[in-house]
Amino acid sequence: MPTESQPATPLFPRRLPAGRLGVAVVAELVDLIVTGQLKEGQLLPPEGPLSEHFGVSRTVLRESVKRLEEKGLVIVSQGRGTQVRAPGYWNMLDPVVLSALIDNDETLGVLDELTIVRASLESAMAGAVAGSRSADGLRRLENALTTMRESASETDSFRQADVVFHFALMEISGNRLAENIAKHLYKRAVESSRYQGIDPPDAFELTLKEHAAIVDAISRQDVAAAQKAMHDHIHVSWERRRLPDHAPRARGRALGQGSE
Repeated sequence: MPTESQPATPLFPRRLPAGRLGVAVVAELVDLIVTGQLKEGQLLPPEGPLSEHFGVSRTVLRESVKRLEEKGLVIVSQGRGTQVRAPGYWNMLDPVVLSALIDNDETLGVLDELTIVRASLESAMAGAVAGSRSADGLRRLENALTTMRESASETDSFRQADVVFHFALMEISGNRLAENIAKHLYKRAVESSRYQGIDPPDAFELTLKEHAAIVDAISRQDVAAAQKAMHDHIHVSWERRRLPDHAPRARGRALGQGSE
């Protein structure tokens, strides 16, 4: 007779904990909603058939639906059921929702929108850094730029140094809300191969020039120039690495990785 310390046999495998089952259910339902397979206004199937479909208990299913409601994807109404909400209600900064949006972004429309938001936030933060420039803050940015130059021969190191530069500027700005939102967007975006895109041969050289222009404007305490340099850099860097089989939308309404 096996003791408690012995592993479960293949015939009787251990069941996944309810929490992990719930995570899988939530992830699948989020994907179905984000991709439009479950459309706005549509009701989810009744609890019984849905729990049977996922192979989970009704308790696990109810908890999973509650998570969807917290993310703004559905609304639960007594006597009516669970209804899919419009995208305007979704918490798109939620890691599961944001990942699903990016992972299923076949047309790059989500990454275009992400770039617009990111450029707006980071340009405002660059302006704030220029307006209240400190010697320590400027030194930190100059050091980050130097690290980028020194790692230009190695793609992964250069891209990491690029991220460090942007995060440093966000932190120096003192705008905690903008920093938090921009970091959420940026961190998840750089994990996407579509956001990485395809860098042209001179991408690193151009990226370094653009970062140098940002640092120069900040050193001169030129708020407008710092804002413009950051805004243009984020948009232009996305345009040059954006996958060629997806035509970019009009400038100012579109645009998202590689090195920035």
